[in-house]
Amino acid sequence: MLKPNPFAGDDGTVEPAMAAALAEADDGERVRAVVEALRTGRVLVPVVAHEHPGTTDDGAVRSHDADAFRSGDRAADAMASAAMVSVRTPDGRAALPIFSGVAALHAWDATARPVPVEATRAALSAVGETDSLMVLDPGGEGTVLVPRPAVWALAQQKPWTPSWADPELPQLLTTALAGIAGLVGVRLERGERAELRVVLAVRAGLSAEQLRDAVGRVSQALAEQPQVRERVDSLELYPVAVEAG
Repeated sequence: MLKPNPFAGDDGTVEPAMAAALAEADDGERVRAVVEALRTGRVLVPVVAHEHPGTTDDGAVRSHDADAFRSGDRAADAMASAAMVSVRTPDGRAALPIFSGVAALHAWDATARPVPVEATRAALSAVGETDSLMVLDPGGEGTVLVPRPAVWALAQQKPWTPSWADPELPQLLTTALAGIAGLVGVRLERGERAELRVVLAVRAGLSAEQLRDAVGRVSQALAEQPQVRERVDSLELYPVAVEAG
């Protein structure tokens, strides 16, 4: 039996909280505001027509996979269909496309059918079916990449803090990078090409080989730190030479 549809009266317009989030002028604050709006909001997922399943050897039409359509839960069924649709981020990862409103969805694909779902449910699908990423309004001027840690937080219905604003992350990195030769300090900033920039204060006078070795050790140490992987979607290393004080 079909479950009640909580979005029966949804007209596909952008929700007020999401509209306010998308209007944020600062890129980093826009992402933060969008994720906060997603915690309690709905998004539209695109459901596209299935390809014809083909025929069997005796000419009969093959059956479509019914697994995604027999739950009686409209939202679950929609997410099962939407999970077959993904987009690629600039770095090649797979992400689930979600939309703030029907206009943005149809600008992306006029043939797709918009189905409203809770954003937290969409996040669960993104974790299971993509590289734990979502892209809001892909192809539009206001496209927002929802980073992996934010998608995980949404899927667990937990709050999220951007890595560049995480008060615990500086100490985590300082501890993880302790003892690396030539490294005298670490500072975190919002990144330009990545979510987070890690400014590495390195001892002035290092040779090119010593600098490469220090940066390589930093990269390896961060990759091996689970808490860093959980909190940071992408980072860039920025070495700066400093005189010993």
